[in-house]
Amino acid sequence: MSGFSPEWLALREPADNAARNRAVLDACAQHFAGRDVLRICDLGAGTGSTLRACAAFLPDMQQWTLVDHDAGNLAAAYDVLAGWADAASRAGDALNLAWRGKAINVRTRVRDFARDPACWPENTNLVTASALFDLTSAAWIARFVKALQRTPLLGALSFDGVIAGAPAHALDARISAAFNQHQKSDKGFGPAAGPDAARVLEEELAESGFALTAGESPWVLAPSDLQTATAQGVAGAAVETGAVTRAEADEWRAHARTQLVIGHRDVFAA
Repeated sequence: MSGFSPEWLALREPADNAARNRAVLDACAQHFAGRDVLRICDLGAGTGSTLRACAAFLPDMQQWTLVDHDAGNLAAAYDVLAGWADAASRAGDALNLAWRGKAINVRTRVRDFARDPACWPENTNLVTASALFDLTSAAWIARFVKALQRTPLLGALSFDGVIAGAPAHALDARISAAFNQHQKSDKGFGPAAGPDAARVLEEELAESGFALTAGESPWVLAPSDLQTATAQGVAGAAVETGAVTRAEADEWRAHARTQLVIGHRDVFAA
């Protein structure tokens, strides 16, 4: 909605953390309970928000590989993670973190995984991705699931098409439809699955023999900078489709809301 800058990622991170489906997180935690070390690869890692959200419920020794096409975001991840941790030290290209009794080793990879989904190290135990799959195409998701070869996946915060404000506005349905249309445009992976991504991902995983725990993970935004930025992004995308005018989008964007809900889904597959 506002690009993928470190500033936007920081603005949305508290809402992401509040939205994550606890049953899905618990399923992931239970699957890896008792392990001494876990090797995780996070796709579309940005500044490491998935690591920060998941570290508490994963084993005490964690080795993370953060993969993103944006070298700037990965460089920022080192600084953000060092500030988040109780203690941090660099050893070559690795960042070693101590956080609440956890020992976390972090490395980064700059990769264009639109071309090749399988960009995780061979010894990876868990692949994670947050707010990624709705940007990708159904064909890419099929390739991705095939490449997993039964490696467990924690996929979070895939937009599911729901946009709901309170109080309601007369343009809600048209804006929502236009935004969902925009979400299906090519984001670099082919025609995006957009609001269908969670369904496509879950179907592909099930057909490949994974057992799934899935559920909703909506943003529920009170009046805030994030609600304002989100409404602005939705309105702008709707205008780009030509389905609504700029004046209509501006009217919808400026509407005073006590709450704005943006729907997502999470899934753990093993």
